[in-house]
Amino acid sequence: MRNFINRFAKDESGATAIEYGLIAALISVVIIGALMTIGPKVKGMFDKVDAELPAAPAPK
Repeated sequence: MRNFINRFAKDESGATAIEYGLIAALISVVIIGALMTIGPKVKGMFDKVDAELPAAPAPK
């Protein structure tokens, strides 16, 4: 049993994949936070552009 625990403690296979997964998760959290922060500002800009453009005539 002790041999198994020592071998398990020294085994680093898969550590790189886990690290890449954690980095990807962190980047995703940052992107989501940024989009939630700037999202309303971008919507306001598009609403302003929409209000300033004349309405297109209906096709005949």
